[in-house]
Amino acid sequence: MTRLEDDLKKAERRSTSKKIISFLMIISALIGVLGGFFYWIVSDLPKIRTLEEYAPMESSRVYSSDEKLLAELYIERRTFIPHYQIPDHVKKAFISVEDIRFYFHPGVDLIGIMRALWHDIKAGDIVEGGSTITQQLARMLFLKPERSLKRKFKEAALSIQIEKHYTKDEILGLYLNQAYLGTRAYGIGAASQTYFGKSVNELTIGEAALLASLPKAPSLFSPFKNPEKARERRSVVLKKMLGHKFITRAEFDKAMDEPLPGSPHMRKYEAPYFIEFMRQRLEQKYGSEIYTSGYKIYSTLDYRMQRIAEEAIKNKVEAIEKRVKPGIQASLIAIEPQTGHIKAMVGGLDFWRNQYNRATQAKRQPGSAFKPFVYLTAFENGMLSEDKIVDSPISFRGVRKGEVWSPQNYDGRYCGLVTLKTALAKSLNAATVRLAGRVGMASVIETARKLGIKGDLQPYLPTALGASDVTLMEMVSAYSTFATGRNIEPLTYERILNRDDIVLEETGPKAEEIVNRNVIEEIRISLGAVVKEGTAQKAKELGRPVYGKTGTTNNYTDAWFIGFDDRLAVGVWVGRDDHTPIGSGETGARTALPIWIEFMKKVPPQTLLD
Repeated sequence: MTRLEDDLKKAERRSTSKKIISFLMIISALIGVLGGFFYWIVSDLPKIRTLEEYAPMESSRVYSSDEKLLAELYIERRTFIPHYQIPDHVKKAFISVEDIRFYFHPGVDLIGIMRALWHDIKAGDIVEGGSTITQQLARMLFLKPERSLKRKFKEAALSIQIEKHYTKDEILGLYLNQAYLGTRAYGIGAASQTYFGKSVNELTIGEAALLASLPKAPSLFSPFKNPEKARERRSVVLKKMLGHKFITRAEFDKAMDEPLPGSPHMRKYEAPYFIEFMRQRLEQKYGSEIYTSGYKIYSTLDYRMQRIAEEAIKNKVEAIEKRVKPGIQASLIAIEPQTGHIKAMVGGLDFWRNQYNRATQAKRQPGSAFKPFVYLTAFENGMLSEDKIVDSPISFRGVRKGEVWSPQNYDGRYCGLVTLKTALAKSLNAATVRLAGRVGMASVIETARKLGIKGDLQPYLPTALGASDVTLMEMVSAYSTFATGRNIEPLTYERILNRDDIVLEETGPKAEEIVNRNVIEEIRISLGAVVKEGTAQKAKELGRPVYGKTGTTNNYTDAWFIGFDDRLAVGVWVGRDDHTPIGSGETGARTALPIWIEFMKKVPPQTLLD
């Protein structure tokens, strides 16, 4: 080998060595760039383990004391359904249209991406996506809805991590509970109720296919907005299910013929006045959690009694309006004196037209229904129901100078010397005012306050005849004290459980004995006489001991009856929202008492023991 050849070979080796070094430097730089890019992608990825604490926004449910579902409280209507409770045909409907290779890929489906790309190229447009169910779940739970390359890489990285930590069935269950399916329904449980008014395990194949058609474009494929497009999209899902042998030809044909739902099943919840009354108080205590945390709220309301109350008001108001011009409203509250549990509440004829709750919000004059506070005050001062009072014309100086006030009895007659029991039973105005003057209005108001009347009670004698405004709730709560001697706070719920059935709160009676038993016996005798021989004799048809008092205001503007037996205190108010008269002769005995009787007749005492 010549010297020249040797030098050439050495130069060639040096050149090759430089090329190798350059190539390695390029590879290192590329690895560094790719590593930096990968770090940029994954550096702020959320921790997948947070899925172990997955707690989606879930509707809270309100149940009656007899375990009837009354209402759902929600921002996003959602009911979590464990994956093992979701039927196979529902899972297959979603898999067939969203991710047919779901059980075979590691979270990212390269075959699916290539297939989708090929279909898009052939169509000249984006007609098919390549995202797997796992990727969609990652996007829904962890990522912002932005369109960027970084988000797509994050989505893929998260999907692979999810697949490493959770089973396919767990992932599918999370997806089916998280997906938005239109019409304010989040997840398969809420969607089943919203679209079909049934639970997931009752869905047919056709219904499952319709729900599976929605995630792509819930509004576009809504059966309520675009029924033809919904039908076409459902047929696509069913054809895929048939093609993948998830269903038979007979099942396919049957599902294709199923009608689409015509309108959403948006729950018009039961006992709406009660639910709204309770909801406001729960929101004050629990804030937004009451709509998002999947609580189970067991209310005090008895669903059977509630239906009876609603029916009684509907029937009797219709009867009243045959006698007078339309526009009558009525309300009813039933409370257990022993527990304070509100068992029924009706705040008007139609909550869905007018949410004003006349049982709790309307302040009206109670008329003679206020008189028992005068007599209770007298009994607390040592008088007895058989003691005598004079019922004769009487006049008092009015509030204004030179003004004279002379209360008259309803029929214009006077009875002379009568017992306190008779004076209350016959609702004698003159005798009652004379008694109020004897015990003092300050004491009468103090008694009313003690029993739970919170309204502005004027310190004048007309208040003894019910001339100051009160609510029906206050009056029924106070009358429950006439039944037991104990002042008790009305309650709307018994207990609240979280989504894991752990008790968050239990309520119990907050009772305080404020009236002596001997005094209670005297007021019960007197209120019993109202039924036996006084203004409420119609109530004798119940055939059992009941106690109560009618009330009628000037010009027949308000009609009341509030009463109780040994297990239930119930109040009824009837009137017009504009404070105009109900109609001539429409007294508490004629207008409110029949509603009370119908309710009490259909709710005998033994049902309260169930």
